[in-house]
Amino acid sequence: MRSPISLVLIASILMAGENHAALADSQTSHQHEASSIQIAQTEIAPRVVKDIQIRFVNDKGKLVDDKGKPIEGRTRRNFILDLLKLKPGQVFRDDVLQADLQRLRRLESFEQVNVSQEADISGINIIYNIKENRFPALKLGGGSNDDIGLYGQIGYEDANISGLNNKLDTTVQISGKDIQFNGEFTSPYREGESNRLGYSIKAFRSRDLSPTFNDEVRLANGDRVREGRFGGSVALLTSLDDLDAAVGLNYTRISLRDRNYDVVQADKFGNPLSVSGTGIDDLFTVSFAVSRDQRDRRENPTQGSILTLSTAQAIPIGLGKISSNRLQGNYIQYLPVSWIGKGRSTDNPEMLAVNLQLGTIIGEFSPADAFDLGGRNSVRGYGSGKVASGRSYGLASVEYRFPIFQSIGGVVFTDFASDFGSGKTVLGQPGVLRGKPGSGFGYGLGLRAKTSFGLFRGDLGISDQGEIRFEVTTGQKF
Repeated sequence: MRSPISLVLIASILMAGENHAALADSQTSHQHEASSIQIAQTEIAPRVVKDIQIRFVNDKGKLVDDKGKPIEGRTRRNFILDLLKLKPGQVFRDDVLQADLQRLRRLESFEQVNVSQEADISGINIIYNIKENRFPALKLGGGSNDDIGLYGQIGYEDANISGLNNKLDTTVQISGKDIQFNGEFTSPYREGESNRLGYSIKAFRSRDLSPTFNDEVRLANGDRVREGRFGGSVALLTSLDDLDAAVGLNYTRISLRDRNYDVVQADKFGNPLSVSGTGIDDLFTVSFAVSRDQRDRRENPTQGSILTLSTAQAIPIGLGKISSNRLQGNYIQYLPVSWIGKGRSTDNPEMLAVNLQLGTIIGEFSPADAFDLGGRNSVRGYGSGKVASGRSYGLASVEYRFPIFQSIGGVVFTDFASDFGSGKTVLGQPGVLRGKPGSGFGYGLGLRAKTSFGLFRGDLGISDQGEIRFEVTTGQKF
């Protein structure tokens, strides 16, 4: 009789043990699920920006000077912070951070901008390390040309006046025959001050051999035609998202002159050189331009694009009473490649650069204001204005840029341009009369050297007419 009781007791103990184990497993499972839920909630919790720090670095990449003091930049910190979309207290978003970084890199006053993050349980600190460009800069130069002979040149540039990215760029050129100048002050639109418009003021005086009325047909006295320009402009600037816009009022007096700089009215065949018939045309215009700049930086970009569309409506005031509308479009694309450079850091990064331009003029215009095609900034291998002088034009250029040494780069290029047969619609038909082909193609090789005085460019161009030209200037073609 005792055996059944023992069996029942043993069975009860075993069942109790199983239930206890099951209960323990159940509790562990629930704890694990709760822990998983808590971890998941921690992982998806939004990270908040705690602080944004602005630090300046010197030419050695150091944050402090020889005395251990932080590097002081010229740019106001509040100006930089106002440009940023990502603010303290906001939820961190990497896409907004990258957009802020590119916005700072496009400022002409900055040479280099890098960003880093410091994160902890309470949030994220964002740190910008900024190396400023060396401003102000004094530029000295000189040379000789066929119009004025020997000349000297002095320039002053500062793209960070008052620490607010205001820019002053002036150049004065002096020769035995003339004094020329070009000066512009720009106070850009600031995103942190939405009620304030930016503005620019410009004045200039220039003279040179005319690219429209060049050598093939001269004046009655045998001189080549000189083209003088004098004027100025004022413009209001604003921005909306990725678009920059400008509305301007512009004035230019265009005069055609001989070697002694006396005004002339016609060439040796009696063809008029100006709309007014006096040799002088006044051009008053109201202009509007909009651009979308998606380059990674303004100076020496490595990738991205910029599109600019513009129109200028002439008002019939002054000599010539010109009434016309000038329309232009300009698109540039930079495509990084690693065919030979293997992605190494250099002053001349490897890339394909493409430039497409279109333009036309509706109405009557001064022949000196035609679209002149050919030259170092148009179709290389041709002389200035030797391809065409037209009412309309199209231009396409492709460059393969590659590094040779740290500060030396090479270029393989090709250019093509056409006036689409519009040369015959220009007053006096200067392009047709001088035998300009109307379209032209050029190709060649070039060198780029980045120096403390800026970028120097040397291009050896070969035209489809067999002409070979080597020209040296400053800055990239585009």
